[in-house]
Amino acid sequence: MSLSDEELERYSRHLILKEIGYRGQKRLSESKVLIIGAGGLGAPVGLYLAAAGVGTIGIADADNVDLSNLQRQIIHTTAAIGTPKVESAARSMKAVNPNINIKTYKIFVNAGNISDLIREYDFVVDGTDNFPAKFLINDACVMEKKAFSHAGIIRFKGQLMTVIPGESPCYRCVFTEPPPAGAVPTCREAGVIGAVAGVIGSLHALETIKYLTETGELLSGRLLTFDALTMQFRTVKLPDRGKGCAVCSDNPSITTLIDYDKPECEMCKRGQ
Repeated sequence: MSLSDEELERYSRHLILKEIGYRGQKRLSESKVLIIGAGGLGAPVGLYLAAAGVGTIGIADADNVDLSNLQRQIIHTTAAIGTPKVESAARSMKAVNPNINIKTYKIFVNAGNISDLIREYDFVVDGTDNFPAKFLINDACVMEKKAFSHAGIIRFKGQLMTVIPGESPCYRCVFTEPPPAGAVPTCREAGVIGAVAGVIGSLHALETIKYLTETGELLSGRLLTFDALTMQFRTVKLPDRGKGCAVCSDNPSITTLIDYDKPECEMCKRGQ
């Protein structure tokens, strides 16, 4: 299927880039991306992927829009307060680009549903804000061999990395297991400057587009950190894939998915 005249105009600034061009734009239109979390990180990702013309975008989040979200979650509006985040996000994304297909999942992603959820997508974006979800997404993507982008933000800082299962180190290669409950403050407890979500979320979207169009060098094997107070970016080389990793090594010790936020989680109990 060729691009329509309207699409040729809409994506004209992509088409003149030799790194993307017509072939890359076609790849975007044929791609499927799942965003887990429609919050501070998922908001810019959703808007930029919609604008870029990613053909199918899934978005999973169980929460409703709250007034305190609007300081950083720019995909939502005041009028959307009280409505499901996935519905609010879908409306904003469709307003940007009515040509794309959006699938909404008003669910808590857990060990029982995540594998089926990510299976139909080409790339996964981790836009969550808690450690149990991040470890679950990592493990599921490694087991299903789905490339994904991880990011995290707090206060004035953010970090980003891309994982290509079987090729690059995963999240567990760097952070072996979730910290004990309450050991690390959340954004709700510590705060976050809204624009940091925009900076890191935009880079999140950029990594996704680069992966889908096979353009440039990904943050695979590298962790990008950002400090907004000093305006410094730093890139850290990560350890080789699989060395002692409980999930992505050749002989993994974790072979089933774990809900770390459940009271019955044995690893969580050990950490407390």
